Amino acid sequence: MKRPHTDLNLWQEAMRLAEVVYALTNAFPQTERYGLVSQIRRSAVSVPSNIAEGAARGSKREFIQFLMIARGSLSELDTQLELAQRLGFIHKEASVRKHLDDVFGLLNGLLNSLKRSNAR
Repeated sequence: MKRPHTDLNLWQEAMRLAEVVYALTNAFPQTERYGLVSQIRRSAVSVPSNIAEGAARGSKREFIQFLMIARGSLSELDTQLELAQRLGFIHKEASVRKHLDDVFGLLNGLLNSLKRSNAR
């Protein structure tokens, strides 16, 4: 059975971001395995998870709510990656930053579109 979220470009990009984050955090120090690595990975997984849950809901209002939660998780991820960079665990990772920017753009675009159509 086809799931409604799998056709969303936003969900597909969020999944790719999560994959990139997992690969990136493999190189973190072992001492961060249950600290920053765990937090970063949870935030990365939360983004596509909330998009999927929202898409499965019955109303546009609920979908918007879950997209807002996904955006919050994406902001957490952005902050955690910035901290990891400041701590020297990662360097300017163009790949992860590009994925992050792409997901932010798609997410904000979908939110704006849904809010406009909801206001009509």
